[in-house]
Amino acid sequence: MLVCIPGVLDREALAAVRARLDAAGDAWVDGRVTAGHQGAPVKFNQQIDEGSAVAHECQAILASALERHPTFISAALPNLLYPPMFNRYSEGMRFGLHVDGGVRIDPRTGRKLRTDLSATLFLSDADSYDGGELQMEDTHGMQTVKLAAGDMVLYPATSLHQVTPITRGVRLACFFWVQSLVRDAGDRALLFDMDNAIQRLNHSGADESARRTLVGTYHNLLRKWSDT
Repeated sequence: MLVCIPGVLDREALAAVRARLDAAGDAWVDGRVTAGHQGAPVKFNQQIDEGSAVAHECQAILASALERHPTFISAALPNLLYPPMFNRYSEGMRFGLHVDGGVRIDPRTGRKLRTDLSATLFLSDADSYDGGELQMEDTHGMQTVKLAAGDMVLYPATSLHQVTPITRGVRLACFFWVQSLVRDAGDRALLFDMDNAIQRLNHSGADESARRTLVGTYHNLLRKWSDT
């Protein structure tokens, strides 16, 4: 399931992250420092040093936005989040086809995290650069995503995906992984659809008893499928 989530960062939060990244200086390092065996030969970008002050400041801004965003919570059902990372692609840079590693180790805690979902949050205006599309293969073929600054795409970490070469400008983005409470992607999709239907029924003022039954069913399924 691929979910595009608008407005994860509002204008103020986006400006705060951009200002820190624009002034990061030596905190920008070769992106291959965190690439695995498969990714290193096809990864050509820069990223913020995970241990730097600017990384921690931007992570705090992202964490505050994510924990308050209902669509992200509904779609991801997050249990653990890998600390958000930040990358930069300038002209000629790209990240070839690859699949994200199945398990990551949180650099702050040493805790292992299963990567159920990958997330990319766009930080550059879409018209400020050419190329740099996120492409991923799913059951419907190759999907191409290029979103407005502040918007995010959430997709299965099992997907074969790439970032196409930049031909003009600079692409800034945030990326991270989610270990969901619900491991199975099909089960997560069913819960997401049910939650969306419940919210629409709430807004329409539909039969209260029926809505209460649906909410109970949702939570009983979440209880059955969750892994904490």
